[in-house]
Amino acid sequence: MRRLVGGTVVLSAAVWSAACGGGRSGTPASPSPPPSPGSGTPTVTITTAGVSPRELTIAQGQRVLFVNQDTVDHHMTSDPHPTHTDCPEINQVGFIRPGQQKETGNFTAPATCGYHDHDRPGVTALQGRIVIR
Repeated sequence: MRRLVGGTVVLSAAVWSAACGGGRSGTPASPSPPPSPGSGTPTVTITTAGVSPRELTIAQGQRVLFVNQDTVDHHMTSDPHPTHTDCPEINQVGFIRPGQQKETGNFTAPATCGYHDHDRPGVTALQGRIVIR
């Protein structure tokens, strides 16, 4: 009976080690970087200089990817401030940390949608437009 218990403990430790990411070196794998946007994905990049491009034209049904390459958090929302009602699809981006990327909802109707950083509504470098055709 003693051998069975000892074998069970060894087996349990091996299963636990494998499940917890214990590899050859015993160090956990580093997290993967976020995927880069595909060449066909309309993208707005946020940097210390602001948003780029400031105006983006897309087709109906598309989404826009916002990528935060700045060193601070941003809170991207639709115009007008503070109600954010013009294009609710943009509000899906919301709070975005440095290194994160988030998509808008699908833009289903032709429109011109202004957006801004909710926490910095007067900073023109953080304001832009998405034109849906």
